[in-house]
Amino acid sequence: MNRLLAQFVFLCFCITFFVFLIFFPALSGGFVLDDGFNILDNRVLYLEELSSDSIINAAFSFHDGNGARPLPMLSFALDYWRAGSMDATSFKTTNLIIHLLTTVFLAFFFRRLLLLADCAPEKAMWGALILALAWAVHPLQVSSVMYVVQRMQTMATMFLVLALWAYLGMRQAQIRGVGRGRVQGILVLVFWVLAFACKEDAPLFYAYVLMLELTVLRFRAVQPDIERGLKQSYLLLTVLCILGYLFYIVPHYWSWESYWGRDFSTLERLMTQARVLVMYIGQIVFPWPDNMTFIYDQLPVSRSLWSPWTTLPSILLIAALLTWAWIWRSRRPLFSFGVLLFFSGHFITSNVIPLELVFEHRNHFPLIGAVLAIGDLCVLIGQRWMARTPALAGCFCTIVLVLSAATVSHAYTWGDPVRHGEKMVDLLPYSTRAWTQLGGAHFDRYSDTREDEHLEKAIKVNEAGLEKVKAPALASNLVIYKSLLGTVTSADWQRFLEVLDEAPKSWQNKFVVWTLMNNVDRGFDVNAHRVIDAIEVLTNKMVLKDTEYLRMAVFTFKNAEDKQKALPLFARFVERAQLGDPAVDRILGELVDAGYMNWVEELKVTIEKKKAHATRTENSDDQY
Repeated sequence: MNRLLAQFVFLCFCITFFVFLIFFPALSGGFVLDDGFNILDNRVLYLEELSSDSIINAAFSFHDGNGARPLPMLSFALDYWRAGSMDATSFKTTNLIIHLLTTVFLAFFFRRLLLLADCAPEKAMWGALILALAWAVHPLQVSSVMYVVQRMQTMATMFLVLALWAYLGMRQAQIRGVGRGRVQGILVLVFWVLAFACKEDAPLFYAYVLMLELTVLRFRAVQPDIERGLKQSYLLLTVLCILGYLFYIVPHYWSWESYWGRDFSTLERLMTQARVLVMYIGQIVFPWPDNMTFIYDQLPVSRSLWSPWTTLPSILLIAALLTWAWIWRSRRPLFSFGVLLFFSGHFITSNVIPLELVFEHRNHFPLIGAVLAIGDLCVLIGQRWMARTPALAGCFCTIVLVLSAATVSHAYTWGDPVRHGEKMVDLLPYSTRAWTQLGGAHFDRYSDTREDEHLEKAIKVNEAGLEKVKAPALASNLVIYKSLLGTVTSADWQRFLEVLDEAPKSWQNKFVVWTLMNNVDRGFDVNAHRVIDAIEVLTNKMVLKDTEYLRMAVFTFKNAEDKQKALPLFARFVERAQLGDPAVDRILGELVDAGYMNWVEELKVTIEKKKAHATRTENSDDQY
């Protein structure tokens, strides 16, 4: 190891210690939002012993075992096994370790990138360290690192950075004529597979390396056959990707009407995402923590190019940045690559798939491109107006110190669940999630201490929130918390039913009813009969999935005094279930055993009607 490389490695570990100190105040925070559904309520993660079956089940427990994201899910289970409990600090510590490792890997990636961009070795070393540090201490990273469930994103970023580093190694060998870089190519594949095991947007790696080739690398190679093969391969793959996007992805997800469970259409989502991307850029360039509210459920949807008025200017700004990057791809390839990498990183989440509109953690990887582009602009400015290197170095140091100070402040807020919740409510007084988060923080303290004062505070928070926004989640929390305290009244239940009935259709409506049902099943003192009333309100205003009707039918049958209330729910389950679904036969058999033969006969009539309809449809298709 030469002297410069040894110095670089030593400084990498120095900056990771600095980053650790910056994020340390946030380690004492708690679980938030989706941590509950994905981690706390996922009993498969509660490993008592390490066995092959328990490890496999934990790894594939994301969203009812659909097999996605096995590496982060397994790491959650190992965190529980290591700590012996669902201790948020233990989980957050693992997240921070991943962030520190990624910082080191990113520094090595930047160093190799700068060398390939013809930077002198010493300048490449310092540039890589500064860029990696700026990425690591940006306050936008606090929510990515300290929001435990987003380990899915941070782990994916870590492996993607390693894949990019290996790709540069492969291309470096080809450019210098010292081989084809086969070993590095194998590493690219390995790291990409690991990234894909963390999150499904890992296929964007192709876009990242394409941007590299179009800007910094330019498909260069000493051997003409390699250069020609690169150009032909990338052209073919790019055409295939464009065709797949236009003729499969867009038709599959496009909706002129509002998506199911969303209040926006595809076109409205795309217009809104222009504003969201510009907001992200603003948060990166002007990193004031109060602008990073973590919750964005009050963000208005763009209904047209001029509603809100910022929609069209945002689209024009994005178009201008992309044009600027394309024009400068030869003059300032690092700047161009940074801009293109930022937008490539948002391609899936800002496209036609009906995801939620905003999440700060979506910037975890794209921020790499942003700091590279901004850093290259700072170098350009320094070359023109700062003749001396110390002045430019002082500018970079000032930027890092400002970012670090903002991050320490943001981390302190995240370091206490109540403090964090109060901050969100202060910034977002009309946000359902903000009030829910603050009330949940007080309830968690009640769960730990069993002191009624914390439960009373949770009740006051939800009552105050309900005065601001009529949300089913707040009204349902009130009946749950008051039920535990023994002060719930019929008026509380009636208010909840009214709020649920008046609320717009969304998945949150289902979630609050689901939560009430789970509390009854767990033996909490929640009025099951009033929960059945909530089921009736929900099913009268929304169309649900077959399994959801079945879950509610079984709950109603189990808890209702009038069992007849469950029959319409069983009927809807049978209507929506696929023909031949074994769950239908199982339910019919259980109803027979319970003595409800008349119900079974009615449900069989529904099944026969479905079969007849399917036959008519099949015959008409054959005739056509």
